[in-house]
Amino acid sequence: MRNLTNKIWVAVFTLFLLVSQGTEAAFAQTTISGTVTDSDTKETLVGVNIIVKGKVIGTITDLSGKFTLNVAQQPPLVLVFSMVGYSPKEIEITNANTSDLIVDLSEQTMLGQEVVISASRVEESILQSPVSIEKMDILAIRDTPADTYYKAIANLKGVDVTSSSINFQIVNARGFNSTGNTRFVQLTDGMDTQAPALNFPIGNLNGPSELDVESVEFIPGSASALYGPNAFNGILLVNSKSPFEYQGLSAFYKQGFNHFGGTAGEPTSPQPMYEGSIRYAKAFNNKVAFKINASFMQAEDWYGTDQTDLAASTQGDLPFNPGANRVHVYGDEVANNIGLLRNVGAIQQQAQALGLGGYLSSIPDQIVSRTGYDERYLVDYGAKNYKVNGALHYRISDKSELSYTLNYGAGTSVYTGAQRYSLRNFEITQHKLELRGSNYFLRGYTTRENSGESYIADLTGVNINSMWKDNSSWFGQYTLAYMGALAQQGVAPGTPGTTAQQAAAHNGARAFADQGRYEAGSTDFENASKEIRSQFIPEGSLFNDKSRMYMAEGQYDFREEIDVIDLQVGAQYRVYELRSNGTIFADVEGNDITISEYGAFVQAAKRIWNDKLKISGSLRYDKNENFDGQINPRISGVLTQNNHNIRFSYQTGFRMPTTQAQHIDLNVVSARLIGGLPYYREKYDIFTNAFTLASVEQYVAKVGSGTSPISPEATALLQPATAEDFPELRPEQVRSIEIGYKSLLSNNNIMVDFAYYYNTYNDFITQNAVRKAPGPVYPVPANGDQLAVNAVNAPSLLTPVTIPGSENTFQTYTNFTEGNVRAHGAALGITFNLPKNYTLSGNYNFNKLLSSPSEGFLNDFNTPEHKGNIVFGNRRLTKNMGFNVAWRYQTEFRWESSFARGDVPAVSNFDAQLSYKVSSIKSIIKLGGSNIFNNRYILNFGGPKIGAIYYVSITFDELLN
Repeated sequence: MRNLTNKIWVAVFTLFLLVSQGTEAAFAQTTISGTVTDSDTKETLVGVNIIVKGKVIGTITDLSGKFTLNVAQQPPLVLVFSMVGYSPKEIEITNANTSDLIVDLSEQTMLGQEVVISASRVEESILQSPVSIEKMDILAIRDTPADTYYKAIANLKGVDVTSSSINFQIVNARGFNSTGNTRFVQLTDGMDTQAPALNFPIGNLNGPSELDVESVEFIPGSASALYGPNAFNGILLVNSKSPFEYQGLSAFYKQGFNHFGGTAGEPTSPQPMYEGSIRYAKAFNNKVAFKINASFMQAEDWYGTDQTDLAASTQGDLPFNPGANRVHVYGDEVANNIGLLRNVGAIQQQAQALGLGGYLSSIPDQIVSRTGYDERYLVDYGAKNYKVNGALHYRISDKSELSYTLNYGAGTSVYTGAQRYSLRNFEITQHKLELRGSNYFLRGYTTRENSGESYIADLTGVNINSMWKDNSSWFGQYTLAYMGALAQQGVAPGTPGTTAQQAAAHNGARAFADQGRYEAGSTDFENASKEIRSQFIPEGSLFNDKSRMYMAEGQYDFREEIDVIDLQVGAQYRVYELRSNGTIFADVEGNDITISEYGAFVQAAKRIWNDKLKISGSLRYDKNENFDGQINPRISGVLTQNNHNIRFSYQTGFRMPTTQAQHIDLNVVSARLIGGLPYYREKYDIFTNAFTLASVEQYVAKVGSGTSPISPEATALLQPATAEDFPELRPEQVRSIEIGYKSLLSNNNIMVDFAYYYNTYNDFITQNAVRKAPGPVYPVPANGDQLAVNAVNAPSLLTPVTIPGSENTFQTYTNFTEGNVRAHGAALGITFNLPKNYTLSGNYNFNKLLSSPSEGFLNDFNTPEHKGNIVFGNRRLTKNMGFNVAWRYQTEFRWESSFARGDVPAVSNFDAQLSYKVSSIKSIIKLGGSNIFNNRYILNFGGPKIGAIYYVSITFDELLN
């Protein structure tokens, strides 16, 4: 792998050498110069894109609206003039020396006129795309009312956006959502943005700034037939601006505030937010061009304050749960059944010495958890994001272009996975080398992550408690104090006492056991936290991850060789190099784990029936070294009659089990997460004396309600875990049928887009858990003595053992085999071009799970059944003023994940912005807000509570028109 890294840098150096030797323009056979103006105002237009049709060569108009282009080709040739917000125009050039050419462009709202690439990997009209597709252009990005363009993606039809942090959003479509969505792919300039150790997109943490984004394309639904593994629920493509086409200086600054009306545990006064970026691009002789972007953001993150109890047991009639495991409290995951201490010799001896021996039988079978710490004391909420993006382009000829791209992101954020992770001072870097022509591309890139000072918040809380007092001592003191409290209240020895007396005993016992405990925020607490966060897992809570991914891919379009059909082929090869040093994977002592996979596809399309019907089909094969190969076909048809387009597609998709699904080996306090490969099941022998965790939770609840753990009634609830229940991990597959209709109506002033899908999932990848007993449990002896001995000596069925190397609870990745999992849904979008430049758009989205895994398996559909958006605006309310308002609504839904399960309430909020153009300084001032009425909400159960953001920004752009 290190040799591959060296080769990349050699290639980069070669590129710079080419640039230094090739800055002079090639001999030009045709020279064209002229001016581009607005057809109505006659003002010159800055930054108009001008390209030679069928080539990569082109230029832009300068600050005076003028251009000069040298082309190594004799006429005739065609120039294409385009600019967002204007109708494109083609001009045929017949004279080798054409000067003073005057081209006027007409302003228009690009309703239905967009060209997209992602749907079929070739350029096509968005109206005639074979699948559902949404697009944001430069104007939509500039005019968004959201506080960032990336959050505005939530306004697109069919999109679900989940937030783990103020600067970390996850995009999804069509159900099975999560805070780390491994069923969705995001590409930035062709590069997969997944973090190698996580296998899901990291949002915009290392992507281009708002100044450098040209467009965003979003495809809901499976796209594996063209894009390969994990393009399962959808794909998002972020395309940045070419330095040849967008030159000059741009700058942006935003000042905002959040945390208005904070609730308990949150800041009580508004907190400042800062965001800024700068971009500069320059081209030389239409041969060499470069761009550089730098951006930053800083804010006080949203807080996790949910005190919901996740514990399975109701704990009888008590007014509270002494075994509570609250969502955003850490350390209380460690729990024990104090009834099991009745027969522990040390407890018996101390009770006798204290004169409490008669109360040993008064100890209830009750789960008690250690006292935890609120999240705000354990997570770094100082959100930051620093990014540098740059590119160097060299046009080898009129038909080919070589480029090197760097994307670097660093900062601090919060991520919700199996636990809450404080991503502190992380780094992620991408290097790409690409050769591109008008009908092909070859690219190679690498993604490298560095976890920096990132740590597990939950584990930090657990270890702070353990550092102060070990678990055995704490639970022993609690149990003795409980008996003492019963005696002080006059409860008769051997009797449980009233509910009120039991509650008082629990309160007194906790207070006694917690004497001298490190108080949250104290010096002792901070010192312990710092020490734990400085030590790598498992001794501490610090990650040590420097995993990498390497990718090589290419595509060729045969349009210059074949006229009968449109034909494209492509292939890719990817390698993951896992380097967590034992803090995520079993890659200890430098024993790196690698995973390689490759794939290839072919796609063909043809228009028939007087070009009214376009039929296309593709076939892709992919192979991961740990799994059987996957074949994925797609067939689609688009029938066009005037502006009416009816589409149908059938496609299959798949996702390879992620790097974590294959190789994770991590203690997350409540369980040890292990990969689904056979090696890990054998390593921990997870099926010997093991029971499904779902049945164990029923057993624990029964015991917690007063039933003895050795009761046949309780043990009858236990269901043995077998290899048949946890099949060996394999790729997940989906078969998807989609029908849709897209049309322009009412003199092209109304666009309607409708889609319906039906998905069937095979080998659905999920997670299931087991808990091991210390010895055989069945058959249960008539007197229950054997079970009592097992349970007392190692109370593993009632409580998880969290000591690394002695764990008894294992959560592993597996496939659901009890039939197919099915889901369906629909989406409807309507856009109106109204008089006087007003626009109104809205969409409605419906998603429903028709079948789900059985109890014990994670049912992570995690998508509201009903969701809608309405956007109303006018970017030219006056000559210099515009506005935009967006309303979003979604119904309540159930959220399930390995971190927490619960209901997400309905959400309804508004975003709004008012912009003013200051032409004299080529700037736009924008005043706006997200969630302007400050309706606090969550997007995922276990996530932070999100409030209002109010901001003012100024954008300077030399290309501003």
